[in-house]
Amino acid sequence: MSRQSIASTLLKNVLAGSLSIAALSPIYAHADPLKVVTSFSILDDMVETVGGDHVAVTSLVGPDGDVHAFSPKPDDAKSLADADLIVVNGLQLEGWIDRLIDASEYEGDIVVASDGIKTRPFEGHEDEAGHDHGDDHGDDHDHDHDHDHDHDHDHDHDHDHDDHDHAAAEEGHHHHGDVDPHAWQDLENGEQYARNIRDALVKLDPDNADDYQANAKQYIEKMEALDADAKQRMADIPEANRLIITSHDAFGYFADAYGLQLLSPVGINTLAEPSASDMGNLIKQIESSHAKALFLENMSNPALINQLHEETGVAIGGTLYADALTPDGEGSTYLGMFQHNVDTLLDALEAED
Repeated sequence: MSRQSIASTLLKNVLAGSLSIAALSPIYAHADPLKVVTSFSILDDMVETVGGDHVAVTSLVGPDGDVHAFSPKPDDAKSLADADLIVVNGLQLEGWIDRLIDASEYEGDIVVASDGIKTRPFEGHEDEAGHDHGDDHGDDHDHDHDHDHDHDHDHDHDHDHDDHDHAAAEEGHHHHGDVDPHAWQDLENGEQYARNIRDALVKLDPDNADDYQANAKQYIEKMEALDADAKQRMADIPEANRLIITSHDAFGYFADAYGLQLLSPVGINTLAEPSASDMGNLIKQIESSHAKALFLENMSNPALINQLHEETGVAIGGTLYADALTPDGEGSTYLGMFQHNVDTLLDALEAED
């Protein structure tokens, strides 16, 4: 039973005279944490940081999991059905989420964490849209379409985005449209994610609004400090050393924010397969640019990067955290992930030839 249903039942009992108003205080004082379901591990950490002890968070795609390749299970629908709040990235990252929500018959708020950010276009590989891997990642998971649940709950998301999202769903293509969904890779966007999560928690649980606001304020201040430090340190990298090559196109926002250039064997979808000509062209580009390092990703198959290493002789500079946190260690939090990526990139790009 959701918190809204519990509150409604308690109010009816008060009005019927079977429960006193005074008796409500201890009930609410010992209320269970909000049950929040997030789509993937980065959002899990963000919600836990802003929500603190007032939330119990479940992530559909766990640490080191690939949100692009995720296939929901029946238990996932049950998790959504029991939730007080769902938090997703949006920007067509989670192609499976709308169908899962429909299957769960969830009737609460859905928060799109990326709402309000300035998106970057994706103009990458044609292969991105040309392969159907059996799971319709073309579904509109900005939640732009109307969920006809016949209820009075206010879905905290926008129903008026671009029509191209619907066209992608109808085509059944396994792709992310023309917008890069990896917005958390710019800390300024991470700050907006935190604000959206804060506002959703305050709306759902106003009694603990002060805690949510204080947690979010402290969190955003840490992001601002890390962002400023990263920009200052990245500015010292010589122009000729600013090229990074990663497994898939997950670092476009990072590259834009910190003045780097990005190349990858595939587009933004980890399930896309580069053609032989794509790989040949990329190898030529890497060799002509005198790139300093290639980078693995914690949730991607290393085969493509290893192949590029063998073909070009360019060193592998380390592992970056792209679409998932790690189960433990420095990459187990959003801020730790970001700090690791900054340090790993700088170590490789500043290294002496």
